[in-house]
Amino acid sequence: MAQITKAHHTGISVRSLRESTKFYKELLGFEEVFTWNPQAEYIGVLTGYQNVDLNATILKMPGVDVFLELLEYGNVDLKDIDHGNANPGIAHIAFFVDDVDEWYRELTEKGVKSVSAPVTPTIGPNKGGRAIYMIDPDGVRVELIQSSKSFGEYKGE
Repeated sequence: MAQITKAHHTGISVRSLRESTKFYKELLGFEEVFTWNPQAEYIGVLTGYQNVDLNATILKMPGVDVFLELLEYGNVDLKDIDHGNANPGIAHIAFFVDDVDEWYRELTEKGVKSVSAPVTPTIGPNKGGRAIYMIDPDGVRVELIQSSKSFGEYKGE
């Protein structure tokens, strides 16, 4: 059977490439790798939008060799969606941080919204740590986790 060999990137469709790039670079510390407007027939076939004008920024996630691809679709009808966590098809991205409360303070001072104030998990792999869902410019949840364990280190309770 064919196998996945490693993570490549996570992609997020955005309304404004400029605003989303600013959020991830300036507020979360991602590094811009490149921006491009790929012009090739396969792009329309791959995305399912024959006449798409796709603009993208590739950002390197802090601390890992994994990338975030921000995609602004042009020449297509865009529809607003409900980004509520429970809605099928909605995703979030999560990152370890050194101080959730400091991140929360800094980001909210800069106008970033959150689902709630930081919480202290009482069960599971993040028990005793801190966690928060911040909201990017398009409603995507960005979870910040302060914990001593990763999912891979969790052995249950």
